[in-house]
Amino acid sequence: MEISGGITASLAGRYAAALYDLAGEQGVVTAVETDLDTLAAAVRESGDLAALLKNPEVTREAAAKAVDAVAALLGLSPLTRNFLGVLATNRRLASLPDVVRAFGAIAAAARGQVTAEVTTAHPLDEAQLAALTDKLKAREGRAVTVKAHVDPAILGGLVVQIGSRMIDGSIRTRLNSLAQAMKG
Repeated sequence: MEISGGITASLAGRYAAALYDLAGEQGVVTAVETDLDTLAAAVRESGDLAALLKNPEVTREAAAKAVDAVAALLGLSPLTRNFLGVLATNRRLASLPDVVRAFGAIAAAARGQVTAEVTTAHPLDEAQLAALTDKLKAREGRAVTVKAHVDPAILGGLVVQIGSRMIDGSIRTRLNSLAQAMKG
């Protein structure tokens, strides 16, 4: 499998590529991808966990123990738990969200898919998600996995990011463009 140089050029991309290689050797890519998605959701939902990942005052050992306890609580696989220990030991826990995104992109590319990060002001229902997925599939010419996020700050519309390309149809951007045009 050819991994995009853009992904592996970053620190998070190198960690994600190494994890992907190990997961591939052990035949647990899907399990690790699920683990990382579960972990990312836990970080988004827990301010304390997010703070732990970014706190430079926490020792390597304490961070490793804390992250291992969280991993055990979430029921993550041994490979994912060991990987989190490596991140903690190397003081790279702050890069975890980027590693999760990079791993997802690598795994999707290996399956011949592309991942679209979609941000909307309100949650999309199943019919809307299906219609959006179909439109993106037609545009990209290959399978598309949609990861939907809600951000009320965009006011309405949606923002779609596929790789390095962004389609910004948010009302916030339109209002900002109009304000700039009115300033002259």
